[in-house]
Amino acid sequence: MFNYINLFLSMLMFMSGIVVYVLKRKHLLSTLLSLEFIVLSLFYLLFLMYMNYNYEYYFTMIFLVFSVCEGALGLSILVSMIRTHGNDYFQSFNVLEC
Repeated sequence: MFNYINLFLSMLMFMSGIVVYVLKRKHLLSTLLSLEFIVLSLFYLLFLMYMNYNYEYYFTMIFLVFSVCEGALGLSILVSMIRTHGNDYFQSFNVLEC
């Protein structure tokens, strides 16, 4: 039987991650953290679904590998932006600069 409290908790995590992503869009670091929180809530929901239907958890490991790669790519973009512009504000970032 599917536990509705865990489903509600996962959906609450997902929605709060989206709200933080929409409201805190000034800094790249806060958007990256909220995206990682959204991925974590999706992983929790996926794990609950597989646990409910007694499936294997192999796909959750693949999902975690892709989420780690996404986090590493986001951090590398953050580091390169801080090195070139000095901060992580989106307002100071100009696409036309070399």
